[in-house]
Amino acid sequence: MAKLLQCVFTFLVICCWATTAASIGMRYKDPKQPVEVRITDLINRMTLEEKIGQMTQIDRYVATPEVMQKFFIGSVLTGGASPPAKETSPEAWINMVNDFQIGSMSTPLEIPMMYGIDAVHGNSKVLNATIFPHNIGLGVTRDTELIKKIGAATALEVRATGMNYAFAPCVAVCRDPRWGRCFESFSEDPNIVRAMTEIIPGLQGDINSNGRIGVSFNGEKEKVASCAKHYVGDGGTTRGINENNTKIDIHTLMRIHMPPYIDSVRKGVASIMISYSSLNGVKMHRHPHLISEFLKKTLKFKGFVISDFMGVDKMTNPPRANYTWSIQHSVMAGIDMIMVGFDYPDFISRLKYLVKNNYIPISRINDAVRRILRVKFIMGLFENPFTAFSMGKYLGNQDHRDLAREAVRKSLVLLKNGKRVDQPMLPLPKNSAKILIAGTHANDIGNQCGGWTIEWNGKSGNITQGTTILSAVKKVVDPTTEVVYVENPTPDFIKSNNFSYAIVVTGEFPYSESAGDSQDLTIPEPGPTTIMNVCGSVKCVVVLMSGRPVVIEPYVSSIDALVAAWLPGTEGQGVTDVLFGDYGFTGKLAHTWFKSVDQLPMNVGDLHYDPLYPFGFGLTTEPSTGY
Repeated sequence: MAKLLQCVFTFLVICCWATTAASIGMRYKDPKQPVEVRITDLINRMTLEEKIGQMTQIDRYVATPEVMQKFFIGSVLTGGASPPAKETSPEAWINMVNDFQIGSMSTPLEIPMMYGIDAVHGNSKVLNATIFPHNIGLGVTRDTELIKKIGAATALEVRATGMNYAFAPCVAVCRDPRWGRCFESFSEDPNIVRAMTEIIPGLQGDINSNGRIGVSFNGEKEKVASCAKHYVGDGGTTRGINENNTKIDIHTLMRIHMPPYIDSVRKGVASIMISYSSLNGVKMHRHPHLISEFLKKTLKFKGFVISDFMGVDKMTNPPRANYTWSIQHSVMAGIDMIMVGFDYPDFISRLKYLVKNNYIPISRINDAVRRILRVKFIMGLFENPFTAFSMGKYLGNQDHRDLAREAVRKSLVLLKNGKRVDQPMLPLPKNSAKILIAGTHANDIGNQCGGWTIEWNGKSGNITQGTTILSAVKKVVDPTTEVVYVENPTPDFIKSNNFSYAIVVTGEFPYSESAGDSQDLTIPEPGPTTIMNVCGSVKCVVVLMSGRPVVIEPYVSSIDALVAAWLPGTEGQGVTDVLFGDYGFTGKLAHTWFKSVDQLPMNVGDLHYDPLYPFGFGLTTEPSTGY
């Protein structure tokens, strides 16, 4: 209660300041003034220390209200898995964020901070949030209206925890599934990725009709600032190795990897995050031609450019080998906000030294601060810096879960349906006598959500609220149907029971970033063994959960029906909705499914294109109810 009263008091003080702004000449506090007038007025009042503070983003672990006030910190993030406590309610998140905001609003100029989080498939680091399918599944839908709704729902769930900045969407064009971040990519086809940038107006709201391209916000309290990432070419690295080098000519870069950013800018994205990767041997974090020249001048991007987490540190090998040089070159390349992480005093000190000794001109600092402040003003943060506890009702609400369930249904791709064309296995009957459910992913929320869920790499187990495939099956089948669950049954067990059919749910275990890089792309054990044991003994459908196409050809002949479910998130009933025929299969592959890793990289349009399942493939079924 004390914290709430403190927030209310601070808010009332802000309101009083705003009403008297014109009379005392503080035009930046007057919401009736044009945004650019407010920005100029505020910048003219700022010290170098205050400007550098705006360019500094720190991790929640090292943030306190006192740090925010003393160092004029402009932004905080939840990196990795850093909630305020393990079992965290929306109210606890809001209290934490508002506390930091109180520190920011206690500075002489009262500049509010932004708080960012990797809400890449819903507000996925927060316990009991709605977890949507990862982008690899959403690209399958080709449904721009759906993706916009998901953006709007994600914005509400981010706001439900007090935060106002989402490091999403990832608009990488994954050209090689060996990349550990391929599940963050909507498609290998830039046209699909371009269409899916419709999530941006979902997150932020549509640009006002009287606004201009690149001005990002409509000031709604239920929206968040978004971030297109990772600029540019991260989906085309050699052998799909994360943070590696992308060897490519400028025309191919502009044809394949750049178009989603052009669309993102046109839709008013508030920020763009720079990739860890290199382009033809040059780290993207020090690429002035593509950041300052092309992005800011040619595309006329008006938001701010942010580094990746400790991305400036990684500009040298080993990291921080020459940190001052890295800061100089990243800021001069056009990066406006530095995701410092932890050692903010060192960063601030070095950047201050570089400016005072004319290694970085004050004009570059002013440009960076102007861009950051522009987003904050358009967001309405100066008028509404705090989050009301009433927003907590949006976290994991039923409307969002219903939307996620719809997304799961539309993201499924039916790769095989029966060993004979005239004898389809799907849809499954609901009134069979006895069915077997098997596999490591059948009763595991963490496995079906994948990486970037609660923890950075994700985690197996029932780590958050949701519906597993097993529980979804039990809900949909006839009450007289016996459902038997054995994770990895033996052939003898299967043959000793009279199962009508089996559902095997298996695939990759959770990972993210470099931990997911794979040069063989095999399904980890016991997945293959379970498939062979079950499908060799009883009629079976395999539901494959993976962050990309994986090696499946050796098992296809023994499988009766095969469904690519990707990483569907918390709403497992979306899978059973389609398996049992309440809805039909409609999904079409947005990534080529290879036969062998020796073929990689292989993308639609290549001269020697010989996939197992081509881009755009997907069998369809009609809804079939009443049995």
